[in-house]
Amino acid sequence: MNKDIATPSRTREILQKHGFSFKKSLGQNFLTEPNILQKIVKTAEIDEQTNVIEVGPGIGALTEHLARAAHQVLAFEIDDRLIPVLADTLSPYDNIKVVHNDILKVDLKKETEYFAQAGPIKVVANLPYYITTPIMMHILESDLAVDEMVVMMQREVADRISAKPSTKAYGSLSIAVQYYMEASTAFIVPKTVFIPQPNVDSAILRLVRRKTPAVEVTSEKEFFKLTKAAFILRRKTLWNNLLNSYGKDDATKAWLETSLQQAEIDPKRRGETLSLEEFARLSNALEANKAN
Repeated sequence: MNKDIATPSRTREILQKHGFSFKKSLGQNFLTEPNILQKIVKTAEIDEQTNVIEVGPGIGALTEHLARAAHQVLAFEIDDRLIPVLADTLSPYDNIKVVHNDILKVDLKKETEYFAQAGPIKVVANLPYYITTPIMMHILESDLAVDEMVVMMQREVADRISAKPSTKAYGSLSIAVQYYMEASTAFIVPKTVFIPQPNVDSAILRLVRRKTPAVEVTSEKEFFKLTKAAFILRRKTLWNNLLNSYGKDDATKAWLETSLQQAEIDPKRRGETLSLEEFARLSNALEANKAN
């Protein structure tokens, strides 16, 4: 077996060999603990049938563990300085394709034509902290059927995504992700196992796609607009936030009042107390009453 990339000494050796310096703007923190990488692959339940998408492979530490377990790996790297590094470190593996592009700008459906066999598609990645949410939502909202995501992110963001109603962490991000996926935190990764060391601990979040979305809505666009509106000012009531977002004229007020009554939701409640089901009821009522 090839020598692991993810040990502190081997990581330093690779960085030195290629004269690589970290770019803070790209949120680069490289993991240097092979046991944690094995644990990530185990959490994702990857086998030789699995096709894996990785975002931000860095110097290939996680990529090689994925390649050892999966059928094929498709890795997206935005930093052009890392492309020759990856060509070097991943040279022992023939089931990896590194795409030098921004994951937010690619046609995922087209890129995944690389996978030679049909099988479950899973996203496994150590996501750059500064752009975690846009990347996740881009993948979830794409027309690519991703079965599962096992992703490392700032612990605080993982808490927000898996949060339940009436908790401090619960918000529009929790709802947006939980609408598509079942979310749970698999384990915590201490900041000490990275080069350079970040300021906070990380968490491995496991997201499994639901067979159908968590709730039935007549318009997804209306549903997500409503959930965002409800949390604009957390301390405000649902009523105040809805007026701020939808307008304060008499016709809008009447439309909101009727819809809240139909959905049996007290306008004095705060957005953070509403469940996904209640947001769906209100969203459907707003949509149904639009033309009235």
